Amino acid sequence: MQTLYASRGSESDDIKISERFLLQSLDSMYDLFIAQLSLLIEVHKKSKDFLDKTQKKLLATKEEKNPNSKFVNNEVLTLLSSDEVFLELIGGQKENPWYLDFEYIDVIFKSILKSDIYKDYMSTNTSTFKDDKIFIIDLFTEIIAPNDKLYDYFEDKRITWLDDLPVVNTAILKILKKVKVSSEGKFFTPKLFKDTEDKEFGVNLLKKTILNQAKFSEEIGAKTKNWDAERITQIDAILMQMAICEFQKFPSIPVKVTINEYLEIAKEYSTPKSSNFINGILDKIVKGYTEEGNLNKIGRGLM
Repeated sequence: MQTLYASRGSESDDIKISERFLLQSLDSMYDLFIAQLSLLIEVHKKSKDFLDKTQKKLLATKEEKNPNSKFVNNEVLTLLSSDEVFLELIGGQKENPWYLDFEYIDVIFKSILKSDIYKDYMSTNTSTFKDDKIFIIDLFTEIIAPNDKLYDYFEDKRITWLDDLPVVNTAILKILKKVKVSSEGKFFTPKLFKDTEDKEFGVNLLKKTILNQAKFSEEIGAKTKNWDAERITQIDAILMQMAICEFQKFPSIPVKVTINEYLEIAKEYSTPKSSNFINGILDKIVKGYTEEGNLNKIGRGLM
């Protein structure tokens, strides 16, 4: 979607340039994934340092000398922080964003200490793996993901990261929800593409959408005659073009799968009313294809 948006809808654009931009954007998104997940490791390190300094205070109280180490010993953070595959991936990065911009770790850590989530979690000295996991999920959902300063930081760091953040945060949450005591290997380092076919699909969808944008735009226009063209956002237009491309050029993808996918994207990236608008237009287009016998779908249940 970002690549099509950047191309300004011009079919004359060099396809190779757009393809290169797409792959670079995906690589950049994976860099954001690494940065956001490694932030948890840095927060874990910060908690250990904080605990150590608290114990060594000159006039430390009895409670400070024997602090609650529940956060430091959190099993999920310990599992992540000791994951050799993920640590190697971080080491292979051109730069560690938190090495120079450590003040953002301080911001997040202070927000954690002030939160009710942290206070409730630390109200006891022991916990199960399940308790630790729920705490980290809540911490990420309520404190890290919506943090405004972190949001601004990512926007300044790379222009595409702002749009990538919702996707990356969702991916990290899925990982945290699935993590188990026995998780190992490449659990924290999922592949950017499932396989070569997955990568080829993304590239082909981009190419076929760009090459047929004028035709797809005409189809959308025919179903939106009562709408002011200026009221249709560019993002909505691009999402509908991509959906039509899947309807016409990818016979193995069920219509419902395509529609549901782009409605979810619209909810995340476009206006509050966009998903309903897109759903209505795509529904009209599919009905038209069906009546004309032009819905080229193969396999059972692919309508």
